[in-house]
Amino acid sequence: MSIEQKLRELNIQLPPPPAAVAAYRPWARTGNLVITSGQLPWKDGKIAFAGRLGEGIGLEEGYQAARQCALNAIAQLKDAVGDLERVTQIVRLEGYVHCAPGFRGHPDVLNGASHLFSQVFGERDKHSRLALGIAEMPLDAAIQLSVTAEVRD
Repeated sequence: MSIEQKLRELNIQLPPPPAAVAAYRPWARTGNLVITSGQLPWKDGKIAFAGRLGEGIGLEEGYQAARQCALNAIAQLKDAVGDLERVTQIVRLEGYVHCAPGFRGHPDVLNGASHLFSQVFGERDKHSRLALGIAEMPLDAAIQLSVTAEVRD
């Protein structure tokens, strides 16, 4: 089953790839790697999940925020290569959780992204992952996610 068919089966419509909000590109390609810039939980032109985990935002909302970041990252990958069939492997996910002191649920939150990549890319998703908590985040976003993918021409 193609990635596009899988997205339809999961009832997922990719959003437009979010534009950069500062002096950078939303993705860069070097050789057979595409690396996205940090993807925030943009939805319909605004940050869908703002604030800190453990201080007004719970685990389930954090999970959904990470999932939204992953959807935006997939949209960036499609923008980079034109056809998601050219993605041969999701190599690495780097996730940053905007959290209050004492919050320790980073892995559970970032599973929102990992689970989506697994559903969409199947065997092509064998990523490593970094999960960090940070005190401040651009635009008060709850999550920021960067993805490295191997692609073919």
